[in-house]
Amino acid sequence: MAAPHHHGSVRVWSLSTGPLQENAVLIAGADGQGFLIDPGDDAERVLALVQEAGVTVRGVLLTHAHFDHIGAVQAVREALGVPVWLHPADLPLYRNGATSAARWNLPFVQPDDPEHEIAQDQVFTAGDLSVRARDLPGHAPGHVVFVGDGFVLAGDTLFQGSIGRTDLPGGNHPQLIDGLRRELLTLPDDTAVYPGHGAPTTVGAERRGNPYLR
Repeated sequence: MAAPHHHGSVRVWSLSTGPLQENAVLIAGADGQGFLIDPGDDAERVLALVQEAGVTVRGVLLTHAHFDHIGAVQAVREALGVPVWLHPADLPLYRNGATSAARWNLPFVQPDDPEHEIAQDQVFTAGDLSVRARDLPGHAPGHVVFVGDGFVLAGDTLFQGSIGRTDLPGGNHPQLIDGLRRELLTLPDDTAVYPGHGAPTTVGAERRGNPYLR
């Protein structure tokens, strides 16, 4: 099992899943309670990570609903007995997951609808862990990021040296750039960024070196 990243008492694990190498993220506080973010594929590996890490998962939080971020939702929610949260603007994408995956000829289990909606500034708490949802659409209409103390779970908004693609249905490039400047570039430079694909980075590194943010 990959060693977690530490932010104070919070631990963050990132696990690359599926053919599109989407990062499922597990976060937990000092008492071992936490959340699972974007279980995209490989449900068995995701559940093995949860078990090995000894985390009590209180819910599945989705940054957005592209199929590569929700492919393990049904298996994981059933195995862990936890609810799923999604921004309502991404529900059409979520319900269209199987159709989207079929275009890539990829196997996909269509998950049942989420139990709960995510709202701007909603705080998710598990034990001594808390993260706040911030709307950051543009890659997807209902995309949110989850901001914690010293880290942000960025989904497909900001990557190391790149940004989320905006040529998919519901994408909007100016909206994404505005959101990145408003929500992420206002965070301290040493804030760790855990993206939906690829390696972690920091706000400062992307502010200085990301060609899309110049």
